[in-house]
Amino acid sequence: MRTSYKVRAYPTPEQAAVLNRTFGCARLVWNKVLAWRKARYRAEGLKTSYAETDRYLTELKRDPDLAFLSEVSCVPLQQTLRHQHRAFVNFFAGRARYPRYKSRQRKQSATFTRSAFRWREGRLYLAKMMDTPLELVWSWPDVDPASIEPTSVTVSREPCGRWHVSLAVEVADPEQASATDAVVGVDLGVKDFAVTSDGDKIANARRLARRERNLARYQRRMARKQPGSNNRARARAKVARAHRKVTASRADFLHKTSTRLVRDHDVIVIEDLNVKNMVRNRRLAKAISDCGWGEFRRQLEYKTAKYGRRLIVIDRWYPSSKICSACGHLLAELSLSTRAWRCPSCRTLHDRDINAAKNILAAGLAVSACGGDVRHPGPPRAQSPLKQEPQPARVGIPVLRAGVVNGRGSRC
Repeated sequence: MRTSYKVRAYPTPEQAAVLNRTFGCARLVWNKVLAWRKARYRAEGLKTSYAETDRYLTELKRDPDLAFLSEVSCVPLQQTLRHQHRAFVNFFAGRARYPRYKSRQRKQSATFTRSAFRWREGRLYLAKMMDTPLELVWSWPDVDPASIEPTSVTVSREPCGRWHVSLAVEVADPEQASATDAVVGVDLGVKDFAVTSDGDKIANARRLARRERNLARYQRRMARKQPGSNNRARARAKVARAHRKVTASRADFLHKTSTRLVRDHDVIVIEDLNVKNMVRNRRLAKAISDCGWGEFRRQLEYKTAKYGRRLIVIDRWYPSSKICSACGHLLAELSLSTRAWRCPSCRTLHDRDINAAKNILAAGLAVSACGGDVRHPGPPRAQSPLKQEPQPARVGIPVLRAGVVNGRGSRC
């Protein structure tokens, strides 16, 4: 399998100058090629292939005004074209938004392949500075850096000034985790980050809200500085450091929570939340974004695949909060402010989130037993094996002559 090791880097001033020049050239190539792609499509209606962008890069290097592109390694520039090509492939496949121009104020990175770096006894030598290794701080005591063979190296500089190196490595598949015979349903929320079907509630630390006052103060100070001045650059670095602390704290919490769930359970069931549409609610957008539900799901997906666990994602329209987990009674309405309710059928008192987690687990086990696919990519969307609520009739839908049960459109 393919993995990566991300470590801190401490380049010398000379190395930092070479890397900053490489970042600038890679950013320039990205923006120039992207503008050329857009202009070519608007004028001629033609799509651009990777080979055509490669030829365009050669033309850019021949321009006397851009002769400095030949002063840095050509490998990061070629990798920039590959990354842009992949970005357009993902855009046309509906997996990402349209590629945007890169800014010098954001994170900078450059990727080096085997021909542009050397890895000797745990030391990294990059192109254009092969005489001195780049100082790295190794963070994995159980892994000997001299024993790995990176296939590619990505050097990045955060807006706060921190340097990182990511080493892509091909490693053997890890040993599968021992079975625990435990299953769990997880209901994600804002007040409590996650509530499990076992009754555990994982509190939401609201990391952005806790540091919001300091962040606002730093942003006000930056707004008062003269644009382009050194004082504004220092103020911008303080704002970036405040954001980095929030991001690092959130990432640490998500990794610990997802790792604990994967370690203690064989099957994990979650909902397919549409975070992109949920953040359109202006009252809850900041709180939802601070939770990091999308990143939490991504971590669960790769960790369950890595350690032999199973992740089940149920349909987002499943009314998990309105169904009684004891008798199956379905409420007609349930407001978001109602945190506990009593079932009118069996008189069971439910905590809203714990009841939803129990229903999510039951729905996930039902999906697993039916053998249905819990993720249906591409239109038209396949019908989920879960029990569906009645849908309103639409013009053009043929009427079933016989075998209709309860008006749900399912045959006997």
